[in-house]
Amino acid sequence: MVAGLASDGSNPDVSLLYDINGLARSAPAWADRVMAFVGEYGILLALVLVVLWCWWSVRRRGTAEESVSGVAGVVWAPLAAGIALLVNIPIRGFVERPRPFRDHDGLDVLVAGKTDYSFVSDHATLAMAVGVGLFIAHKRFGLAAIGLALAEGFCRVYMGVHYPTDVVGGFALGTAVALLLAPVALGLLTPLCAAVARSGPAGRLVRSRRAPAHPRRPHRTLDLPEPRLGEGDSDLAA
Repeated sequence: MVAGLASDGSNPDVSLLYDINGLARSAPAWADRVMAFVGEYGILLALVLVVLWCWWSVRRRGTAEESVSGVAGVVWAPLAAGIALLVNIPIRGFVERPRPFRDHDGLDVLVAGKTDYSFVSDHATLAMAVGVGLFIAHKRFGLAAIGLALAEGFCRVYMGVHYPTDVVGGFALGTAVALLLAPVALGLLTPLCAAVARSGPAGRLVRSRRAPAHPRRPHRTLDLPEPRLGEGDSDLAA
């Protein structure tokens, strides 16, 4: 059904594809090379840096509990992306939507060798799953990652390798996996991260920088009864 709609030249999906990809035709060659690198690799590398930066930030929170829950949320972000990509495998096989340049002439394709199906976009799925997953752990870093995901979606259409609805579908899939599976995932990851925090050198990956490696127990003093003086002792004391 999706493939049939895409082949219709009057479809807004195709019209928007030509409008966005038309920017590539009017841009200089060096700009297209930059966009191709950014859309294929650059934004994904930027997301890795955001994840690492977020991990470093949540470890600096005040309490050990906040550090453990924050790191668990950061770990969930790339795991959600991986699960979303796995879910996309049967979706692509079921829809079987060809790449837009196979059905439409006049597109400026910036990356060659794309022979798989188009719906939904793996890049958009991965990027949005990371963004929403990070938003659960840290809103500021999550918003930054979601912004990168939106830029990734634009780049994929600009490059001529995806329809706009491929990108929207990827955003929806990544968001659904990251949000719907988050309660179960965090319920498993939080105690796991807590166990790692109590371990030896590996605990530094989770433990707050302000928290001690092995919390000290408070010293307890024994309240000993005062000795009673007998009759003989009282004479000596006198």
